[in-house]
Amino acid sequence: MKILLATDVYAPMINGVVVSVQNLYEQLKAKGHDVRILTLSENRSSRIEGNIYFIGSLPVMIYPKTRMTAKPIHPYVRELIRWKPDIIHTHTEFTTYIHARFIAGRTQAPMVHTYHTLYEDYTHYLFPSRRIGKKAVVMMTRFVLSRAEEVIVPTNKVMGVLKSYGVRRAIVEIPTGIKLERFEKNLEPEERSAMRKNWGIEPSDQVVLTVGRLGREKNIHELLEKLKPIFDRGENIIFLIVGDGPARAELEARVRELGLEDHVRFTGMVSPEKISSYYHLGELFISASTSETQGLTYIEAMASGLPLVVKQDECLKGVVDEGSNGYTFVGQDDFEEQLLGLLQDRKKLKEFQEKAMIKARSYSVEAFGNQVEALYNRVVASHRQNG
Repeated sequence: MKILLATDVYAPMINGVVVSVQNLYEQLKAKGHDVRILTLSENRSSRIEGNIYFIGSLPVMIYPKTRMTAKPIHPYVRELIRWKPDIIHTHTEFTTYIHARFIAGRTQAPMVHTYHTLYEDYTHYLFPSRRIGKKAVVMMTRFVLSRAEEVIVPTNKVMGVLKSYGVRRAIVEIPTGIKLERFEKNLEPEERSAMRKNWGIEPSDQVVLTVGRLGREKNIHELLEKLKPIFDRGENIIFLIVGDGPARAELEARVRELGLEDHVRFTGMVSPEKISSYYHLGELFISASTSETQGLTYIEAMASGLPLVVKQDECLKGVVDEGSNGYTFVGQDDFEEQLLGLLQDRKKLKEFQEKAMIKARSYSVEAFGNQVEALYNRVVASHRQNG
């Protein structure tokens, strides 16, 4: 089968959409499919690397690292029309989606779309009013999904949101898979000790960490507020914040205001090749984000043997088995009881760590690839029958 994947974001950028597309590409190639990716270049120059078509693009001052192309019909688009894909799978809603829609119109290929991002949580970057922002998101979403034969969502939470928008397309839940092996592999004791020392973490310190882009919607400021009373009581706990983003300066300032410099470490951007090592520096993974569509970092953390202490959210249904591989909190009391209850009970912590690793295995890339391939086969067969 000839499969075109279209996404505005791809390597060297690092985020959940990029990981999802890369893993899907590799799984489909391994199954013998002819797969190509249409994406945007990180600069104005277009290029082809193997089966990946990078269209030159310009920065757009909507959100950091957002880019668009100035050419509506690029020569690469015409080349992909001549290639004539059997199915097109779009992963973002803007520039390459428009290109993909044009290709679909010229080739009569069916389209499916994965809705990765809940844009309601990002409207503050563009709209002064959340109400106006939501209306714009609903209109955009309906337009994009009107062309899709079927819509893939990573969690039931996203399915519920799309139905509330009035989306009437077939919606299928397929959790995004990850490569578990690299996270399951433990660090050598010497390497772990050296990395902890590099970040000023003493042998007696326990580490709780979060991983991801530092944006306001990730609510890391809430974690700082909730951790302060614990730190003030003299607990030997370090909060390791792994990643970078537009809210970093604001968060660093808040750390200084709260007097938490001795307890908080910012690593900045970490390369994808090294990110698994950072998970193994900690005992627990914590998050207060409610903007996740699935939360790949939660799965990565569990695969690394880290139980979760995370804010209650619809996307965590089926991910957190309460009181087994982690907890979900609502308020300060919940958070403190759950976090300290694990850190202060080594036997319990070990049991949670083992169950977290077991839970993560249900999110393998192989299972992900099989489910998406089955959807493609169904859509293509239906399209040909009705075409």
